[in-house]
Amino acid sequence: MTNTSNIVFFTLTGFSATTNYRATLFSLTVLCYCAILLVNVALILTIALDQNLHEPMYIFVCNLCINGLYGTAGFYPKFAYDLLSDIHVISYFGCFLQFFVIYTYATVDFSILALMAYDRYVAICRPLEYHVLMSVQRTAILISLSWIVPFLCEVMVVSLTSRLKLCGSRIQKLYCENWSIVKLACTTTLTNNIVGLFIISFYCGHVLFIVCSYVHLVKAALKSKEGRKKFTQTCVPHLLCLLNVTAALLFDVMYARYGSASVPQSVRNFMAIQILMMPPILNPIIYGLILTKIRCRMITLCMMASQNCKFTLKM
Repeated sequence: MTNTSNIVFFTLTGFSATTNYRATLFSLTVLCYCAILLVNVALILTIALDQNLHEPMYIFVCNLCINGLYGTAGFYPKFAYDLLSDIHVISYFGCFLQFFVIYTYATVDFSILALMAYDRYVAICRPLEYHVLMSVQRTAILISLSWIVPFLCEVMVVSLTSRLKLCGSRIQKLYCENWSIVKLACTTTLTNNIVGLFIISFYCGHVLFIVCSYVHLVKAALKSKEGRKKFTQTCVPHLLCLLNVTAALLFDVMYARYGSASVPQSVRNFMAIQILMMPPILNPIIYGLILTKIRCRMITLCMMASQNCKFTLKM
């Protein structure tokens, strides 16, 4: 990164609203992060260890959980440390790395949700072609693209932002994000705006694709009792996760670009961390509770673990 200004550190001013609640927020943060690790790792292991769950839909769910762990690792450790610190700064390189991780996490989430919508569309609307259209090779290619494309998009964003000359170092958030850095620029940001809007439009296209898929799914599901059952079991959790991720991201993106400075800092902080708090916890819980195969397998594993513990204690 070749930045022409002499910025070495950025100051995260969002922590000004947390001064009186440090201990409470730190405890809640650690609890939240532990919950994220527990539910996501549990679901990943359940799918990985059971051959019957090695199907496209469950592999996509597994990737959704892996992405949740990846994204939250870029936020929670630094956030917890800053809550106990009197100085809330982050290095220039660390700031760019953090927003790269958080942005790729959000865009990979949408990519995987789009793949899951396509998978359900093929399973319900074109069941005879399912094993051809969702073969092991094609599934591997789609998963690879769902990670590679977002990473390439964000490499482009980081590259453009790193070239800006900055006239400030105060970021009014709890973590680094691209638009907050772009607003500090002394030079024109037209290219950044165009590329940013293009990427936003690209992922809005993902949402449109998912909506169109579900229009076809609903039409197909209404034709038979079996179709309605399959839709309820596998598509409802996907819709809940999509709503969860879209609402959280929409809050953050819209406020970052068009939000009013009159909104209290505590409210801004809450809106900003929604994308890093709600989806990573709720996604695995939703899939773990609603998808029958995963739920049954997790209950079986818990019962086996409980029996092993009792046997060990008796010994």
